[in-house]
Amino acid sequence: MRRCAGCGCWEYGGAPGCDRCAALVDRIVEDGWRVFLRDRFGVAELPAEEESAIAEMVADEPDRHDWRVVDGALDRLTCSGCGAPLGGGPRGCPPCDLADGFRYSAIETDRPNVPPGNEHAIRVGVSVIRAGHRQSPRALLGWRLGLPALLDGFLPSTAEAQALRARINTGATYDDLARLYADFTNFPNR
Repeated sequence: MRRCAGCGCWEYGGAPGCDRCAALVDRIVEDGWRVFLRDRFGVAELPAEEESAIAEMVADEPDRHDWRVVDGALDRLTCSGCGAPLGGGPRGCPPCDLADGFRYSAIETDRPNVPPGNEHAIRVGVSVIRAGHRQSPRALLGWRLGLPALLDGFLPSTAEAQALRARINTGATYDDLARLYADFTNFPNR
């Protein structure tokens, strides 16, 4: 793991407040969408109208696509209730709440050489960080801290995750938790 030159957090972990880290998190989804287009349609870029039609098809059958593809599709659709990207509007917006729930029926395939469940954890972390306004500050802090290590193939044990959650609940800061996480993962703290 590397520190972000923009915010000093581990890369990805400064999102959503750090533009550089937020762009890295968004790129996880965008790269998945582009690979999907290239694999299915032979090109990574299509006219906006065509991409929108494909996005509607994907959003209608999220259980048939990788989660990155589903999230990429939702980014390209506009919510009829609030005008935000579908699934990314404020909590309480019915179409966004529905789309946000259905996104979790997408396919999650663990990468080689990572613990089972790592990909699920990454997808939850990406979803939480990309829609930080839909989350509690405590949940957002936990995922900001964990996503960089998850991307490196780490998956905390239940006991480790509970220890982190307990520290978050007692007011720990990102830096406090980074030291604890470094102990779990053997990653350098600085």
